[in-house]
Amino acid sequence: MNTFLLDDILRGFLREDLEHGDITTESIFSGHEFGSAVFRARQPLIAAGLETVAARVFHLLDGQLVCAEMAADGQRVAAGEVLLRVSGPVRSILQGERVALNLVQRLCGIATLTRQYVEAVQGCKAAIVDTRKTTPGLRLLEKYAVRCGGGRNHRYSLSDGVLIKDNHIAACGSISEAVRRARAAAPHTITIEVETDTLAQVEECLACGVPVIMLDNMDVPMLRQAVALIAGRALIEASGGVNQRTVRAIAETGVDLISVGALTHSAPACDIGLDWSGAVHPAC
Repeated sequence: MNTFLLDDILRGFLREDLEHGDITTESIFSGHEFGSAVFRARQPLIAAGLETVAARVFHLLDGQLVCAEMAADGQRVAAGEVLLRVSGPVRSILQGERVALNLVQRLCGIATLTRQYVEAVQGCKAAIVDTRKTTPGLRLLEKYAVRCGGGRNHRYSLSDGVLIKDNHIAACGSISEAVRRARAAAPHTITIEVETDTLAQVEECLACGVPVIMLDNMDVPMLRQAVALIAGRALIEASGGVNQRTVRAIAETGVDLISVGALTHSAPACDIGLDWSGAVHPAC
């Protein structure tokens, strides 16, 4: 996680929540009390972002806060286990609690769902990859969580690669012409991928020498036909209609990549709570 990019995002989240101050906490505590609390998993989950995100939130809020016992990214955690311990000024712990919890609940949810998909295709060569269907403002974090769960990242942004989709093809007129234009304009270091939904389009891609072919919303028999037709001449991505019931059958067709939008747009947040764990005492 690049903290240069991350810190601006986290500061924005803290500003949103704190605004002009925490009326409740500042009314109850003088600012001289110290204590400690733990983030505790209330369900089995895959950890993501405890050290890289939650601890960073607390550090940015107050340099006196100390985080320890942090679950490692990708670690399998049982219900009841401690994910992170934070100690220091009581006011700062309480003020950072919600931002840190919101983020790790979201990230652990994505990592946990991703791991379920990854485990579903074990033994197949297919890798599970994410999409750009992310929460605005959270893409850096959500794609990081996918990696914590054992998945891989597709494009981070539109500038990362050429992906010629159905609307590009419809507006341009043909795959061949869209590929010709892309090759003429894109840097030589950029890979070209084309989305297809028929075997005729797959054949057109092969005739153009497209290096990555996306098979979009094809059923399993058609996927098998497309994989046989491509015969190793391009990297193959399957997309569309992927869920935990279908992903294994899709992987068994021999595709190289399976992109799953649900990893980031539909992952349920994990149930994680903050429990007070140490007596409040005045600073020495």
